[in-house]
Amino acid sequence: MKTIFNKYATVAVSALLLSSGCTKDFNDINTNPSTYTQSSFDANYLLTTSQLGYTGSADLAYDTWRANLIYSSTMIQGLSTVVSYWAGDKYLLNEGYTAAYWGGTTVGAYVEQVKPITDMVQFTADKPRYKNLHQIGRIMRALIMERLTDLYGDVPYSQAGLGYYTGVITPKYDKQQDIYTDLMKEVDEATAALDPAGDIPTGDVYYKGNIDQWKRFGNTLLLRMAMRLTKADLATAQAYATKVQGKTMLSNADNAFVLHDISGARVTQNRNSQVLLGDGGQENYYVKWSNTFIDYLKLNNDPRLSKIAVTQLYLTEVTKGQSATPNSSAAAQKGMPNGKDLSGRAAYDISSTPGYTTFPDYSSPSPGMIKRNGPTFVLTYAESELLLAEAAQRWGLGSASQHYNAGVTAANTYLSQYDDALTVAPADVASYLTAHPYSAGTGLEMINTQYWALTNTMLDFYESWANWRRSGYPVLTPVVYPNNATNGQIPRRFPYPTTEITSNPDNYRAASAAVPGGDNLSGRVWWDK
Repeated sequence: MKTIFNKYATVAVSALLLSSGCTKDFNDINTNPSTYTQSSFDANYLLTTSQLGYTGSADLAYDTWRANLIYSSTMIQGLSTVVSYWAGDKYLLNEGYTAAYWGGTTVGAYVEQVKPITDMVQFTADKPRYKNLHQIGRIMRALIMERLTDLYGDVPYSQAGLGYYTGVITPKYDKQQDIYTDLMKEVDEATAALDPAGDIPTGDVYYKGNIDQWKRFGNTLLLRMAMRLTKADLATAQAYATKVQGKTMLSNADNAFVLHDISGARVTQNRNSQVLLGDGGQENYYVKWSNTFIDYLKLNNDPRLSKIAVTQLYLTEVTKGQSATPNSSAAAQKGMPNGKDLSGRAAYDISSTPGYTTFPDYSSPSPGMIKRNGPTFVLTYAESELLLAEAAQRWGLGSASQHYNAGVTAANTYLSQYDDALTVAPADVASYLTAHPYSAGTGLEMINTQYWALTNTMLDFYESWANWRRSGYPVLTPVVYPNNATNGQIPRRFPYPTTEITSNPDNYRAASAAVPGGDNLSGRVWWDK
């Protein structure tokens, strides 16, 4: 995996910059005899670009910093911080930050992800030598668009990224229900069309072109999309969950992730790590695991606790250097409460919290989780098994307890893919499951709380927030903070970027007026009934 990434990193970055520029030059660039011809251009570069783009912006983790960490991680009480500009921790609205994932003319998901993958799908259509690459492109585009619509609701979808081909530069906002219908159709068709006897994509950072693994990825993604609809369209959710039985990921070896590299400066490093190591501020010292998350692990004697958390990692505010002797003892771990600050006000200042001592005493993510060349996880076997457990609990599709046990086991043992130091012994997981057996009576809560814990450890707080909104688990107590934007409730979606008011006014007005609850942090996306 790393070999492929190194090989394509420079070209991928170049392609990313190319695809984020004016699309009117696309045809000239790709037909210039001094560079490429239509027959010599390798569309695999665009796959690498989109896979790297999905891990975060090339501009110092611009979208990851704001959407995944500042907002999603703290709202879902995976992380906590007293950093004043981390608005999500207190349910405050920073319109620039909630718009970051959508992006603008040079960075963001539409420019850095949607555009290159749409170009790839268009370029590879009806070209037999790109048969599998084309289908993988369809799956990747669905993966990218799922996150966008989960964050914002109705978004440009059917016309997105097609300005060069159609001339439409103010794309309509498709209804989320229609988006999900098409996403599942696209993934279903593309996965079925993958051919192990066909081309082997060379720009594939996830699986090195392994088509069987891509089939399992596609079916697992289809399962996740289906289960997103359990509050909005139960029949469709059940139909697709039934369809993928026996076709999803088989083990942690099927986990999809990008293993990053430090040679490309900020562009190819792990996006979450850049922020949590303090590249942009004092996040390293002041961002900690939430006490909600740590208390859950401690209460249940979870074997992950001593692997994913350490105290005494950063000993002073002024240095980025990590301590040589952080404390990984489970007993020493202490999460930091959400909704606290450094204001000096007794009700809100962290120093007034019972048990407060010093910041180094709070739990930080383990160094093994935040290496600059460490993995960004995209989709995992553990997610698949927990979703299959819920499908079994709801509709009798297999054994809920067997899928639950497999999911919890994988959610522990996959941690070694971060670093050998995070290895959890299978015997410890078995003991945990013996002490906490699956119960059908509380099955949905057990499954989705484990899903929350898993996606927190994956640092995929987008997914953690989305599944919490969908399932309602775990039951979280909102923070109390003055002048918050949600009347004290955990936010449900991101409002549309204000730049859309001038760049796409008619479509923006229609979409914003249609948001249930209003175009704000309290509004709801379609599947969040």
